[in-house]
Amino acid sequence: MFERTLFAEEHEIFRRSVAHFVDEQIVPHHSRWEKEGQVSREVWHEAGQDGLLCPTIPEQYGGAGTDFLFSVVILEELARAGTMGPGFSLHSDIVAPYLLHYGSEYLKANWLPKMAAGEAIGAIAMTEPSAGSDLQNIRTTARRDGDDFIVSGQKVFITNGQLCDIVITACKTDPDAGASGTSLILVETDRPGFERGRNLDKIGWKAQDTSELFFDNVRVPVANLVGEAGRGFIQLMEQLPQERLLQAIRAVATVEAALDWTVEYTSERKAFGQSISNFQNTQFTLADVKSKTVMLRVFVDRCIQMHLEGKLDAVDAAITKLLASEMLCELLDDCLQLFGGYGYMWEYPIARAWADARMSRIAGGTCEIMREIIGRSLVGKI
Repeated sequence: MFERTLFAEEHEIFRRSVAHFVDEQIVPHHSRWEKEGQVSREVWHEAGQDGLLCPTIPEQYGGAGTDFLFSVVILEELARAGTMGPGFSLHSDIVAPYLLHYGSEYLKANWLPKMAAGEAIGAIAMTEPSAGSDLQNIRTTARRDGDDFIVSGQKVFITNGQLCDIVITACKTDPDAGASGTSLILVETDRPGFERGRNLDKIGWKAQDTSELFFDNVRVPVANLVGEAGRGFIQLMEQLPQERLLQAIRAVATVEAALDWTVEYTSERKAFGQSISNFQNTQFTLADVKSKTVMLRVFVDRCIQMHLEGKLDAVDAAITKLLASEMLCELLDDCLQLFGGYGYMWEYPIARAWADARMSRIAGGTCEIMREIIGRSLVGKI
């Protein structure tokens, strides 16, 4: 059997704690959250108390100061349980790092401890109705007015949109400067002029609140600028490799869980007087899924190690995200087929995982954009 070598004993002790939290605090409520379209704020508070939020953030800002592998453990355990409703990873591993790496001491001291405790939920707003993967052409503006910015525009597909307390918002501070005119600004959601749109009705990720956000002349202080004005696009590009790696980590953990579910189901389910697992077609399918999953696991673990060493670049991350996203959809479809009609029933985790998986080929940059990044890197070498 393939043995992973990334984790130390402290990571495995933490994994057991996370798995217990997921089983006790998330799994019993997840079906209800799917119907309601969002998780409870209480689970955020409980996650903060148990150290599941912002683990890599330094202790001086309320985190545990751990390495990235602790974030990997949390994401994997949520995926293995088929409970992707809580937007912990986006909050902890995407939003918080923007504040840590680029935010002023004021922003870090004011918000990171609250995020680590689950008292403040974070979101990041990049995508717009007219600008998905094309971040250079966003239309949301932030006009300087004395000691304030006045933010106007619209965002869409925003994870944690219904629950968030702060939104790191990609804005044009200089609409005529192209990518160089983009800035990141933290907007508190209780400010006048900010409005949440509807909680979007998605194919999958039913328990994850995903929203439209509207900014109607929202006045925020200049102190809420995250980093330097005009460097927002560069900051986004610097952080996207980790976001894309997170997609791959989630993907391979989901496939591993799906394989376990499928082996168990086909061993118990009878057809024509024998277990489905006894049929050669079933065994061949499972063998293919297993082989591809191990190959993907080895590659993703290597990318995690590269990221720990600061060596995972934009092209490596694009390759990881592309392969993991496409293999996730392919392999889950193979597993679902072996469940027959039951695989199409929402009560079965394979059905929810299959529906959730389709998002992975879109979020964090579409697979087409990943191919564009990889292709350009090759053409540049010719």
